[in-house]
Amino acid sequence: MKRTGLALVLLLIASVCQAGPVQIQGLRMWPAPDNTRLVFDLNAPVQHSLFTLSGPERLVIDLKNASLLTRMPAFDYDKSLLRGIRHARHGERNLRVVLDLKGKVRPKSFVLKPNREYGHRLVIDLHQAKTVSNNAPARTVQSMKRRPRDIIVAIDAGHGGEDPGAVGRRGTREKDIALAVARRLERLIARERGMRAVMIRSGDYYVGLQQRVKKARQHRADLFISLHADAFRSPKAKGSSVFVVSHKGATSETARGLAESENSADLIGGVSLEEMDPLTRYVVVDMLKNSTMEDSHAVARGVLGSLKHVNALHKNRVEQAGFKVLKAPDIPSILVEMAFISNPSEEKRLRSAKYQQRMAEAVMKGVRAYFRKDPPPGTLLAARDRTPEARRHVISRGDTLSGIANRYQVSVARLRDANGLRGDVLTVGKVLRIP
Repeated sequence: MKRTGLALVLLLIASVCQAGPVQIQGLRMWPAPDNTRLVFDLNAPVQHSLFTLSGPERLVIDLKNASLLTRMPAFDYDKSLLRGIRHARHGERNLRVVLDLKGKVRPKSFVLKPNREYGHRLVIDLHQAKTVSNNAPARTVQSMKRRPRDIIVAIDAGHGGEDPGAVGRRGTREKDIALAVARRLERLIARERGMRAVMIRSGDYYVGLQQRVKKARQHRADLFISLHADAFRSPKAKGSSVFVVSHKGATSETARGLAESENSADLIGGVSLEEMDPLTRYVVVDMLKNSTMEDSHAVARGVLGSLKHVNALHKNRVEQAGFKVLKAPDIPSILVEMAFISNPSEEKRLRSAKYQQRMAEAVMKGVRAYFRKDPPPGTLLAARDRTPEARRHVISRGDTLSGIANRYQVSVARLRDANGLRGDVLTVGKVLRIP
């Protein structure tokens, strides 16, 4: 028995020693405005280490028991943090890859297991190192009087980079359609007096779901719009939809399926779980404020009403599902499914520049109507609407007295007194005077 056990151990050691090297089957680069991602496509998991060198700045990546199966691609480094990529054998069995950098970076690396889109991957994320200038200008004293500000609309083009999103029969990728319509919407908002757009992603790179919400909050967005063109298991599924977040379950089977598809984007795009705090690993149930939910429903109804003039509606109501990207607690947020890319006829329309423009204009129309009716306090639109005639509010379905009071920055008691209200019951269509 001892001899048999020893023989098995020796055989196992020999098989490990004779195992072929991990093959690097491809390399992809995704440059973003403040970071660059490199993705090594592998045939098996790989052990690796990395360290930085200065003079000039370099990042060295050592891949244990690895070999390069193909040539390094000829990348365009203009918009990246890299100057170039070199490689050479390091020892008998290892491969060393050297990234020549344009400046200091903060590198992160992690490996990803295969999923429905890709096999084994090694991901290298390079983030610009924050530098502090010793010659920073002295802080000037600003006037206490605040000037009216622009309304900020965060436009989130779904997917990107590693994550193509849904793909139609003709090879149309959701990430490309979403970005094309997002850019058209950005131009429309730029023409609108008192509004400004913030693009969550402006190119073909991936932004994690948590980072999308974080970026919108950093810019203090008044509205978050996520654009998509998803797929369904049946090619007959068709129509446009508008969603708001739900913590109690989806309003339909389609809504549930779409939410699961969008929420899996981080698994496809590539996210290090170590970077997430425990709170974001689970569904956040009680974060959304009532007023934010009411505002989300209000803008969603307006956008849905505009979309029906461009495309058939999948549902005649605003739908709800547990989309992670809509869970900012303080920003009204909607997700627009422009059409089903899995439907051949709708895929054809999505590829049309004319259809993309009409879709952007429909979303803009709904957004414009929403903000003209209820401009956020302190904005140019709110300052322009200070006339007595403008201090009126037409009650819509879903409005509450506390929500209206919060929107116009008055107390509930003053709102009751100004309109002779005894309770909190509101009648849809009635006009309230705002004191």
